[in-house]
Parts: sequence; C-alpha cells; structure tokens
Amino acid sequence: MSYVAAVCGKGAEVNQVKEQLLQSNPVLEAFGNAKTVRNDNSSRFGKYMDIEFDFKGDPLGGVISNYLLEKSRVVKQPRGERNFHVFYQLLSGASEDLLNKLKLDQDFSKYNYLSLDSAKVNGVDDASNFRTVRNAMQIVGFMEHETHSVLEVVAAVLKLGNIEFKPESRVNGQDESKIKDKNELKEICELTGIDQSVLERAFSFRTVEAKQEKVSTTLNVAQAYYARDALAKNLYSRLFSWLVNRINESIKAQSKVRKKVMGVLDIYGFEIFEENSFEQFIINYCNEKLQQIFIELTLKEEQEEYIREGIEWTHIEYFNNAIICDLIENNQNGILAMLDEECLRPGTVTDDTFLDKLNQVCATHQHFESRMCKSSRFLNDTSLPHSCFRIQHYAGKVMYEVEGFVDKNNDLLYRDLSQAMWKANHGLIKDMFPEGNPAKINLKRPPTAGSQFKASVSTLMKNLLTKNPNYIRCIKPNDKKAAHIFNDALVRHQVRYLGLLENVRVRRAGYAFRQPYEPCLERYKMLCQQTWPHWKGPARAGVEVLLNDLEIPKEEFSFGRSKIFIRNPRTLFRLEELRKERLEDLATLIQKIYRGWKCRTRFLLMKRSQVVVAAWVRRYLQQNKYKRIKSSTIVVQSYARGWKARKILRELKYQKLCNEAATTIAAYWHGTQVRREYRKFFRANAGKKIYEFTVQRIMQKYFLEMKNKVPSASPIDNNWPTRPFLFLDATHKELRRLFHLWRCKKYRDQFTEQRKFIYEEKLEASELFKERKSLYPASVGQPFQGDYLEISKTPKYKKLSDAIEDKIIIADIVSKINRANGKVRHGVRF
Repeated sequence: MSYVAAVCGKGAEVNQVKEQLLQSNPVLEAFGNAKTVRNDNSSRFGKYMDIEFDFKGDPLGGVISNYLLEKSRVVKQPRGERNFHVFYQLLSGASEDLLNKLKLDQDFSKYNYLSLDSAKVNGVDDASNFRTVRNAMQIVGFMEHETHSVLEVVAAVLKLGNIEFKPESRVNGQDESKIKDKNELKEICELTGIDQSVLERAFSFRTVEAKQEKVSTTLNVAQAYYARDALAKNLYSRLFSWLVNRINESIKAQSKVRKKVMGVLDIYGFEIFEENSFEQFIINYCNEKLQQIFIELTLKEEQEEYIREGIEWTHIEYFNNAIICDLIENNQNGILAMLDEECLRPGTVTDDTFLDKLNQVCATHQHFESRMCKSSRFLNDTSLPHSCFRIQHYAGKVMYEVEGFVDKNNDLLYRDLSQAMWKANHGLIKDMFPEGNPAKINLKRPPTAGSQFKASVSTLMKNLLTKNPNYIRCIKPNDKKAAHIFNDALVRHQVRYLGLLENVRVRRAGYAFRQPYEPCLERYKMLCQQTWPHWKGPARAGVEVLLNDLEIPKEEFSFGRSKIFIRNPRTLFRLEELRKERLEDLATLIQKIYRGWKCRTRFLLMKRSQVVVAAWVRRYLQQNKYKRIKSSTIVVQSYARGWKARKILRELKYQKLCNEAATTIAAYWHGTQVRREYRKFFRANAGKKIYEFTVQRIMQKYFLEMKNKVPSASPIDNNWPTRPFLFLDATHKELRRLFHLWRCKKYRDQFTEQRKFIYEEKLEASELFKERKSLYPASVGQPFQGDYLEISKTPKYKKLSDAIEDKIIIADIVSKINRANGKVRHGVRF
C-alpha cells in the first residue's frame, strides 16, 4: 500500500484518496490485530482489498472484504497473548475526561477480558497508537459522534466481562442466575442506552419461539456466562463489520466507470499451536484453499502449459491438497458438513458426539487420525488424546481439540439479548442488531460460523481465479521475534508448507523463460540484419532466423505452438546483453544522424540569416546615402532662402525705421498739445478730489479702529473711546448713542414676559415713591416680591378686581378704627 501510494501521481484529490486508503490500515489493525506468541501484531481476521485505478494509474478508491474475525479472543486469550489492540490503546491513550465519560479506568487488572501477563509489549506504545488511530479515523471520514459511539461499544464490551452471576433456586426447584453486582450492569446500560431491567432479564431468562408458542426458561449460572460472552463476542464482531462497511463508504471510488483493479489479500498464515481449536481449524482450511489456488496457478498450470504448447516434458510429482480440501468442505461427509449437522440435529449435542461422528465417517481417510476411529490404527498412539483429532495438512500434521467446536460453530446469541440490543437508545448498537426488531422476527436458524466462512472463502477463491496473481512469501527466521537469529528447522518447515520446494523443482526441470513469438521478435529483432528493421514473414519464422543467426545451441530453446521457451537464464541474459550492445550501436547511429541533421539545419539557418543580414545592410547603406544627399540639398536650399530672406528683411527694417521716425515726431507734437490742455483741467479739479479722498481714508481708518475699541454690551457701561479728530465730534457722539440704544435693545430682548411685568411694576413703584419715601433708594436694588401679602386671594380683592377695568397698581390690608365706638374694621386699600 505504501509503495502504491509512493509511485502514484500527485494532486489534491489523488493525495486524499491515497491518504484514506493508507489510514484505513491503522483503524483495522487496532480493532482486528492482537499480540500472539509468534507475532506482536498478528492479523486475527482476513482482509481482501480491491483498489481501483484510472487510466493514468492514479487510485480512485477501494473496497475491503473481511473474513472471520477471531471473536473468541474477546472473551479468552491463550497464555502469553493479548486481546485486540484497541482495548489496551483506549485504556492507555485516552484522556481522563474521555475515560470518565466511558466509565473506564486505566488499570488493566480491573477487566476480566484482558490478560495481564502480556498487557505490556516491548517496543509498543499503546498511548501513541491510540492517538494515531483517532487521527486515522478522522482522515478516513469518521464523524466525531461516530468515533465516540465506537468507543462506547468498546467500553461496553470491556465492562461486560466484569458482570458475574450467582446461583439461586426458585420455588419450582429450577436453578436460575442473578447478577452479583449491578453497578457494572448499570454503567453498561448508561453507555448503551438500554433499560437496565430489560438487559438484566435477558441475562436471566431465555425465550424460545416455535410457530405460535413462546416458552420462557431460566438460565443457570453457566448459561448466563455463556450468554454474556456471546453478547460480548457478537457486539465486537458486528462493530468490526460496521467499521469495515463505514470505511468502504469513505474510500469507495466515486466514478461509476470501472477501470483497472488491483486486489491485495492479507490473510492469516498457517497456524500450528500447542492447543489448536475451531479458529485454527478454520484458518488452516482457508490456507488449504489458497494453497490449492497456488498449485493450480503455478505448478499445475506450468506443466499443463508445456503439454498445451507441445513441449517435450518429464512430469514432476507434487502434492495436490485437493484431497484435504475435500475432507474439510465436502457437502456430504466433510468435517464442516458434519459439524453443521451436529449443531442442527435435535437431542443432546456435545463436542464428544461430534468427534464420534468424525470417527465413524472419516476413519478410513488417509489424512484423518483419531484414537477412537473404527480402524483403531492409532489406538496405541499416546501422543493423540481421546478428545482430539489430527489432520495431515500440506504443511504438516495439526492436532485439534474438539472442545468448543460445537458452540463456536453455532455462534448462538439468544433472541432476548438481540431484542434488548435493538431496544437500545444507542444508534450504532440498534443498527447492529436488526434481527431484534419484533416486527422482523425470523424463526429460521441463522447460518453457522463454519458455513458462513466456507461461503465467503468460496467467493474469495472465485475472485482470485479472475486475477493475475503475484505472491509475496514471508519467512519468519525465528520464534523469538529477534534480529540476527536464523532457525534452520523453522525456515525449512515454512519453505515446505509454502509449497516452494515443488515450485523450484518444476521451474528447474522446465524452462526459465517463455514468451509469445510476436513480443519476442519485437524485442530482439535488432540483433539480426534479416529481421531488422522489419520482418515480413510469420513471427515464429522470424524468431527461428534470429536464434540461428545468433548461433544459440538448440538444447537451450524449444518452439511451442504459440511461444518460444528458453531453458537457462544465462541464455536470456546473453540475449539481453546483445540487445543492450545493439541498442548502444543504434543509439550511436541515431546520434550521428541527429548531429548531421542538426548541423545541416544550423547551416541552412545561418545561410538564410546571412542573406537576411546582407539585405538589411544594403538597405541600411542606401538609406544612409539618401539621408546624406537629402541633408546636403536641404542645407543648400536653406542658405539660398536665408540670403533671400535677409535681403527682404533689410528692406523691411528700413521701411519700419522710416515709419517709426514719422510716428515719433507726430507723437511728440500731439503730446505737447495734450499736456497744455490737461494742465488747465488739473488746476481746476485736482484739489477737491484729493480732499474727498483724504476724508474718506480718515473715515475708513476711524471706523476700522472703532471696531476693535467697542466697549462691552452692558447698558450701564459708560466707557467710550476718544475721538481722533475734531471734525468727527458729531459722528462720534451719534455713534455712541446708536451703540447704547443697540445694547439696551439687546438687553431688553433677554427679558421674559414675567420679568417685564415685574419691572413694569417696579417702574410704577418708582414713580410713586421716588423722592417721597426716604427708604426707597435702598430698596431699588432688591428684587420685587410682587403680592407678598397674598391679597389676590382675599374675596374683596377678587370682587374689586372683577368690578373695575383699570389695573390695580398697589393694594394693602389696613385696619380702620371707628372713633365713636372704638370698633376695628379691616379692609383693603388700593
């Protein structure tokens, strides 16, 4: 993937597609890879990716297919191995705030689903990897709420492992299970949005539906633990499938026109452990199918091609593993078919009954071994336990323990748990369990894990057969995951089970190189004069002429019906070396012809340039000659015209001098006459004009100076500037009077009607009391209070003011004493 991204084109859109394709790997590795005994980053799922390219070779998008995630690892890991990376990355790299939201703790020991002996891996930074995964999800196109929903499901799976059950006996004598500590269940329900009572009941009861009847039974402790683990495995497995589909939505090609496609298959290798179970059986079955394709596309096709081309050939024996594939996948008596039959048949079904059936049906098969088979061939084989069977794969013998085969193949999730998940308020979980919808209840038993994987492998094989395959074989030099250590036995074992020995034998016995006649002749025709540059006959005849001309030994090549076959690589290397030398000669010839063409072209260009330059030079010289002749002609003409003009000028100047002399004499005579008349007029009028001008100038200066000496606008200000000239005395006084009137008017304009009324009263009071009352002058400066006795409110005043039309100037209350009787009578006097 990195190589494809490096060699592809550039551009904003192309870079975005490449980045999304690359960043899908960290996400899938985090959720699908785990540490095993032999590999710190082992793929626990199969992945096939189709990458589409346009006509320029730039990637347009891709589609990912996943095969059989090892979901049993979620609940149990072998010694020395870890759970999937994402659990450790989340606990190590998430922030404290995120862990609080997910109700998690960084301590691995608090979670039963995480093995502690390999929680930390040397050279692996889980915290940094978590940040890488978060960034990759963002680049691929995950929204923030989608990423948070995924982490909530991961947290729920972790916390499911902490749910423990205790037995309780019911009144009817049946055993049932109860959750010991409901705090974990409560937190799971808060994360997933499930009603706690619904999930608690799903862990304690199981509802079986048959046609129109429903039967509810209690679950004992073992069944409850099975239901818990089944839910955890299904949650994680469906989450992984959802991730693959979500990534496909982001990286799929937008163009509807299908271009070139490159498929990349990254799938589990052959596994032989000390304890091998259903997962290793399925993985090894997939490798058998891939080995079968390898045989068909390389070894078998290699030999069939020799026969098809009519080449003399000694057949090489190789191991064809079709018999092993038939043992596993045969629809009637294959191991997978019998395992499905055991899972579906009524009655008591256990792993031992499945082994008994294998012993009956496969006892005579040469690649099947068991202690209890009918033939009893291995009755005394103490290395083969009673609860195991052994298959002789192409890579070697593998012993499988049948414990868990039936349950893992059933992959059964109780309907109550599916319905509980569908009722969740968590959008992602609800979408992952569509079968929980009561409106879409399907009473048909779901397909087994083995049959699902068999169908997906069959589809993969058909897809691979349509491609032109290229194999990358990885050899692990040692089991210690260390550098500079080479284990010969381990390497020999891998070379043997990868089928490389047979491939080398076939290649060595056959021909190292084969090619159709047309491209072969096209590539090497320059080595022979008869075929170069064009061969007009059949391509095969041309190749024969070519090889004979080069004197290549007859035993080094053979002619097929449509291809030429070359036995040894050194013959091909010789052809390539001769071709390289010939190409150098041809390059020299091309260079010679090119240099001749280039020199001739340059000569012709220089010749054309010389003609053009000569024409321009002749033109330039003629232009200069013409310019000199023209310039000389103009000079002669100018001198002639100048002489003629100067002669005329002299005549004009003489006439002008005569005219000027006459004019001057006349002017002097007229001036004398005019001056005599003007003197008479000046003596009569000049004095009066000068006097008027002087007076106007003095008046102007007076008024301009008065503008700057005007006193303040207060009416009581008596200041006034002195007059500068005696004749301005009347004007000065009149101006002072006008200014005083103006500022009095300005002062009166400031009064309101009320103030005018008060001053009018004060004026009338002045006329009444001036020089009549000794205290009056002292009271003039005080403000007038008006009706300070409030006489206007007395009835007599009101009656009198209504009766008379004149204005009442002053009124006062007086007391009148009758002299006759001494009575006092009060009244108002006006």
